[in-house]
Amino acid sequence: MAIYFYIFAAFIGGFILAFIIQSLALAKIKKEYKSNLGLLESERLKKETAQKENQFLIQSGDAALLTTKDKLAKAIAHIKLIDNDILLLQKSNEETEMLLAKGEPALHDMKLKLIEANNTIARYKAQLGEK
Repeated sequence: MAIYFYIFAAFIGGFILAFIIQSLALAKIKKEYKSNLGLLESERLKKETAQKENQFLIQSGDAALLTTKDKLAKAIAHIKLIDNDILLLQKSNEETEMLLAKGEPALHDMKLKLIEANNTIARYKAQLGEK
């Protein structure tokens, strides 16, 4: 009878020991699981932050590109206007030169000096505008 008692006590002791080992192993697995969940959450937040930053950079680049295209279009329009003005001025100068050359040579020379003076003034204004 004592043998049955020792066998039963050993069985209960083994069962309790196995239960403790399994509980410790399970607690370790739960701890690793929570750690992995925290790591995954951290990586997900980093990924979202990186995506937001990338989206911001893309939008900033697009805005800069649109601004640059707008400035380029304005500059091209301004250059065309200047070209048209130059052509009109050249045409006017040629017509005036032909009329003056036919009529009065002294007036023609004064007109050429006036044109040269206007060109000099325009150059000085352009230099002052650049500075």
